[in-house]
Amino acid sequence: MNGTLGSEEPNSRLQIRRPFVAELPYLSDLCLRSKAVWGYDKAFLEACRAELTLDESELIDSDIGVGAADGTIIGVVQIRLDGDHADLEKIFVEPRHLGRGVGRIMFEWALHEARSAGAQRIVVHADPSAEPFYKAMGMVDAGHAPSGSIPGRMLPRLVLPIDDR
Repeated sequence: MNGTLGSEEPNSRLQIRRPFVAELPYLSDLCLRSKAVWGYDKAFLEACRAELTLDESELIDSDIGVGAADGTIIGVVQIRLDGDHADLEKIFVEPRHLGRGVGRIMFEWALHEARSAGAQRIVVHADPSAEPFYKAMGMVDAGHAPSGSIPGRMLPRLVLPIDDR
C-alpha cells in the first residue's frame, strides 16, 4: 500500500514494505525517538525500550510495515492478530516527519492488513498523547489497559470495527 504525503512534501510518495532483519535495530531506535516527542524523560524511555524493540521473532508472528519515502525510512507500523481482532502494536514516525500524513497512511495499511487476515476489529493501547490521532482515525474508547512497560500505568484502550472502508 502506498500513499501521498501531506502538502509539506507534495511530490513524495510513502511506500510501505516489509522490513529487513538488518533494519530492526534502526526501527527500534525510531520507535524510541518518536516516543520521546511526548516529553518523556530518559528513565521512562528506558523502561519502554524492551516493549518498543523489534526482534526477528516478530517478523514471523506479526505483520510489520516500514514506511519509506525517497529511499528514507520515516515510519514503522506493526499489527498482531489475536483471534477475531488485530492488536495495533506500533505506529511510530520519525519526529521531523510528524504532521505530514505518514501516520494516517500507516494506519490505513494496518487496517488493510488486518482486514485481509480476517480480523473483525483493530485494537490499540494508546499512549495518552497519541489518543487524539487514533480518535481522528475513527477509533473509539473501550476502557483502559495496563502498560506493558510501566507497572501501574493505565493506557487508553481504543477500538475500531473493521468494515469495507
